[in-house]
Amino acid sequence: MKFIIRHEIKGRLRIHAVQGRMTCAQADTLCWFLEKQEYVTDAKVYERTADAVICYTGDREEVIRALRCFSYENAEAPDHVLASSGRELNSSFREKLITKVILHYGGKFIIPNPVRKVWLTFRALQYIWKGVRCLARRRIEVPVLDAAAIGVSVVRGDFDTAGSVMFLLGVGELLEEWTHKKSVGDLARSMSLNVKKVWLKREEQEVLVNASEIRPGDTVVIHMGNVIPFDGEVCGGEGMVNQASLTGESLPVRRAAGSFVYAGTVLEEGELEILVKAVSGSTRFEKIVTMIEDSEKLKSALESKAEHLADRLVPYTLLGTGLVGLVTRNVTKALSVLMVDFSCALKLAMPIAVLSAIREAGEHGITVKGGKYLEAVAEAQTVVFDKTGTLTKAKPTVKEVVAFGDYPEDEALRIAACLEEHFPHSMAKAVVDAAKKRKLSHEEMHSKVEYVVAHGISSYIEEKKVIIGSSHFVFEDEGCTIRQEMRERFDSLPPEYSHLYLAIERELTAVICIEDPLREEAADMVKMLKQEGVSKVVMMTGDSERTAASIAGSVGVDEYYAEVLPEDKARFIEREKVLGRKVIMIGDGINDSPALSAADAGVAISDGAEIAREIADITIAADDLRTIVVLRRLAAAMMRRIRFNYRGIVGINSVLIALGVGGMIQPTASALLHNTSTLVISLESMKGLLPDKTI
Repeated sequence: MKFIIRHEIKGRLRIHAVQGRMTCAQADTLCWFLEKQEYVTDAKVYERTADAVICYTGDREEVIRALRCFSYENAEAPDHVLASSGRELNSSFREKLITKVILHYGGKFIIPNPVRKVWLTFRALQYIWKGVRCLARRRIEVPVLDAAAIGVSVVRGDFDTAGSVMFLLGVGELLEEWTHKKSVGDLARSMSLNVKKVWLKREEQEVLVNASEIRPGDTVVIHMGNVIPFDGEVCGGEGMVNQASLTGESLPVRRAAGSFVYAGTVLEEGELEILVKAVSGSTRFEKIVTMIEDSEKLKSALESKAEHLADRLVPYTLLGTGLVGLVTRNVTKALSVLMVDFSCALKLAMPIAVLSAIREAGEHGITVKGGKYLEAVAEAQTVVFDKTGTLTKAKPTVKEVVAFGDYPEDEALRIAACLEEHFPHSMAKAVVDAAKKRKLSHEEMHSKVEYVVAHGISSYIEEKKVIIGSSHFVFEDEGCTIRQEMRERFDSLPPEYSHLYLAIERELTAVICIEDPLREEAADMVKMLKQEGVSKVVMMTGDSERTAASIAGSVGVDEYYAEVLPEDKARFIEREKVLGRKVIMIGDGINDSPALSAADAGVAISDGAEIAREIADITIAADDLRTIVVLRRLAAAMMRRIRFNYRGIVGINSVLIALGVGGMIQPTASALLHNTSTLVISLESMKGLLPDKTI
C-alpha cells in the first residue's frame, strides 16, 4: 500500500492512503489488519479522508514495513468482521442527516415558493395519514398530535411552521434510529462468539484444535457448561441446551441425535457430538441483533414509565388546545399549545440516554444486555460475590501434589489433568497447566466423564473408578477412605491452600494443593462500593470455612458463607429480594448460574465459564474488579440523566405553553423552541456520562 505520513510523535502515526475513495469495506479491512499486529495497541481508520491513526509499541520500522506489505486483496478479513463493523451504518446515517439539512435550508432559497408549498403539503399528508390510522385504531397518541400540529399549520397557510415542525421531527427520528441501531450493533458485537479452541472428533479421539480450523462436515464434541460454537446437527450424545440468548426461553431444551443446535447456545447438562453445518459468525450476529431489537430488556422501568406517560399526555394536550381556543377565542394562542407536546421529547430522549449508557459501558469493557439491568445496578443494596475466580485471581496455580496411595505425584497429577481438561473452571485450568509445565502427557485414557456441579468429576480409567473434587464430594458423597498410615500426612496438609482430592477405587490417591491468591484490588473495590451506597457486601463460596474466613477478613465483606451449593446462593438472593432489597450477583463459574439468574442483575466475569456469561445480564472484563465500581457509577449517572431529562422536558414545555397562552410567542416560535429543545436534550443524552478518569 502506498501512503504518506501526515503526522508523527513517539508511539503514534497518522498516515494517508494514496488511493481514490476509500470504501467502508476497505477501511474495515485495513483496521482489522492493523489491530491484529502484535505491536499495534490501537488503530482507527477514517474512510472519508482515507487516513489512519496507529498507536504502537516497539520499533517504528515494523509498522512501516507492515503498511508497505499490506494490500486489500491479500488481507482476508473474516466475513463477520465486515458485515457487523457498523462503519457503513454510521456513514449512511451521516449522509442522510447532511442531505436532510441541505434540502431543508437550501430549499428555501432554491425551490420556488409555489413548488415548495406543494411539496410541503404532500409531506404533511404523510403525517396526517399516520394520525388518521392511529385514530382508526382508537388510540390517541403522538402521531395524532403531530398530524394536528402540521395539518392546522398547512390549513392556515403557515408553511414555514409546518416545514420546521416536519424537519425537526425528521431529524429527531433519524437521530433516534441512528443511535438505536449503533447501540444495538455495538451490544451485539460485544455479545458475539469468541471461541478459540474446540474439541474435534477424529478417528474416535477428541483433539483440541483452533476453532478457525473447523469446516462444515466436521464433528465437534461439546462438554457440559460450554458454549456451542457452530450451527449443526446432533449426531451423538444427549443434553439439555440453554437457548435463552437466541429465543428468550428460560428453561433448557433436550437435544439428542437428529436435533439441530445453534451457535451461541450453551450446553447445561450432558455431552453432544455435533456435525457442523455452518461456521460463519454473521448468522449469530444477526440473531443477536434481532433478539435485542425485539426484546423489552432495553427498557428500564423509568424509560418505560416516561414512554407510557408520553402517550397518556397526548389527549390532555389536545384538550388543552381546545380549552384555550374556547376561552381566548384566539386560534394563534390555541396553536401555541398544540405546537408544544411533552410526548415527543419524552419518547426520544429517554431511549437515547439508556442506549448511550449501554454503549459507554462497552467502552469500559462492560457488556450490558438491557437498560433495566443498569437500573438494577444503580438501585442495588446487596452485592453478592463468588470467591474463586472473582474475588481471587482468575489464574490459580498448583503449589504442591501430596501422594497418599500407590501412585507417585506425577502420575496422580497426570490423571487429574486428564479429567479436568474437559471442564471450564479456573481450578481445572490450574491442574492442566501444572501438568503441562511438568511435561506430563495425558491422552484420552478414560471413559465418559461425568461432571457433578459444585462437587467434582467422576470417570473410569482401566475399569477403575476415578473421582476428583471437593472434600464433601470425595469423602461424604462417595465414601472414600484414607489409609491409616497416611492419616498424619493428611492432617498436616498446608492450611493456606485450597485442596482438590483425587481418589481411585474409593481410596484417597492424592491431594492437589492450589494457591488461589486474592486480587490486589478486591479490598479497595469493596470499600468503594460501600462509598457508592451499597449497604451489604456478601461473599459465598463452596470452599472450606477456614479459607472463606481468611478471604472475607482480607476483603472486608459484611457477611460470608462457606461450603455452599449453587442452590444455596440462589436461595440467599431470593430471601434478600423478599426483604425488598435489590440484589446483584457477581460470579464466573457453572455453579454460579442459578444465582446469576435469580438476581435482579447477574454479572459475569468475562474469562469464566461460557454458561455464566450467557446467563448473566452483564459481563465485565476480569482485569480489574474496580470495573464493578465503574458500572455502579455509570448506572447511577444514567438514572440521574433520565430524571434530569424528565424534569427539563416538563419544565421547558410548560413554560412554552404558558408563553403561548399569554400571547408572548407565536405558534411558529413555539414549535421551533419546542423542537429545538427536544433536539438539544436528545443530543445531550448522547454525551458521555462519566469523566475519562473514573477511578
